[in-house]
Amino acid sequence: MSAPEGAFARATGRAAEREDGGPDKPRYRRYQYDLIAPHCGRSVLEVGAGLGEFASQFTGLDRLVVTDVDPDAVEVMRARFAGRPEVEAAQFDLASGSCLERPVETAIAINVLEHFEDDAAVLTLLARSVTPGGTIVLWVPAYQSLYGEFDRKVGHFRRYTPATLRDAAVRAGLGVELARPVNLLGGLAWWAAVRMGKAGSPKAGAVGLYDRVIVPVTRVLDRVLPIPFGQSVLGVIRVPGHAERSQP
Repeated sequence: MSAPEGAFARATGRAAEREDGGPDKPRYRRYQYDLIAPHCGRSVLEVGAGLGEFASQFTGLDRLVVTDVDPDAVEVMRARFAGRPEVEAAQFDLASGSCLERPVETAIAINVLEHFEDDAAVLTLLARSVTPGGTIVLWVPAYQSLYGEFDRKVGHFRRYTPATLRDAAVRAGLGVELARPVNLLGGLAWWAAVRMGKAGSPKAGAVGLYDRVIVPVTRVLDRVLPIPFGQSVLGVIRVPGHAERSQP
């Protein structure tokens, strides 16, 4: 089945750009997973899961809820995960106040928060789908110096720094365990593309080269160097526990 149009395609621009780690970037998706998975509990919600490529990397969970605002994307995920009884696929619209009836230990939002003008309100809402003491793991585009035609095209209100992501979480009444830039080389490449006015339409060949060559080097740099800049910011947000919520 071809990639769905509608809200999913408008929000990601993925049919042409694939900046969010689509089918042409399996190594990048695994890089994301290896950074995100250690912060996840046994039950996980992914909002804006698209076609489920990232979520498909999870195995052995008690419960995995994959969601998207686009009903066509949800149907693709239902078919994709049909043989996995621990997986639920559902339509989920943060803009309309969606939340889970049975909260999970961790909610993941990859390239989602930047699509909302009031990001603190969205985090407050998302926290309602997470058990007390659980986590919200965020992956958001980084640094306004990288803001370009791609961001405008897909409706990004902003790109983040670790400080601005922390601020959004604090305004939502949530704790911050981690907020740091990731993907240094991708950030430098994206900065150069923005400066040349080409960040809205990267070539398929360049995407493949990036995945084969740049991502493995990025993994090494992440392990050996403190990264001062990157294409994205990784955030781990803590939902207050029962005791914290009851404090005056």
